[in-house]
Amino acid sequence: MKVLRVYVDTSVLGGCFDAEFERWLTGLMEDFCQRRFRPVFSEVTAAEVLPAPDPVRDLYAEVLDLGAEILPVTREALTLRASYQARGVLGSRFENDMLHIAVATIGDVDVLVSWNFRHIVRLDKIRLFNAVNIEQGYKALTIYSPQEVTIHGRDPSDQSS
Repeated sequence: MKVLRVYVDTSVLGGCFDAEFERWLTGLMEDFCQRRFRPVFSEVTAAEVLPAPDPVRDLYAEVLDLGAEILPVTREALTLRASYQARGVLGSRFENDMLHIAVATIGDVDVLVSWNFRHIVRLDKIRLFNAVNIEQGYKALTIYSPQEVTIHGRDPSDQSS
């Protein structure tokens, strides 16, 4: 069975100690530990984690130790980010959000997970990002919250999945 490559943006790590997200992060970590998913980060994530609180940096290190892949920020990713910005997907204040999407798109990950419901995990934004991706010759990027991806955080009484 193919192991899915799951790009984890910084919001997932940053939400690690929020009670609302803890169950889903624990489930995602279990999926990584059981090698159901392969974690994927980028140089963007690495830079954003540097000034983060110790628990966030510790979690990042823990996921790295599980064999996480690190995608580089390439000229191609910067060009794709510029295309998002030119199309008005997000404003220039949110360059790193667009760069996460660009790097994940070019890295051909299976899914990007994020808790950023304002700029990333939002149907209208996903459609805009993917319109640009397709126009530029890339595949559409699948974007979900960790809650929608992990099976280990689900309520056992929920039989719908």
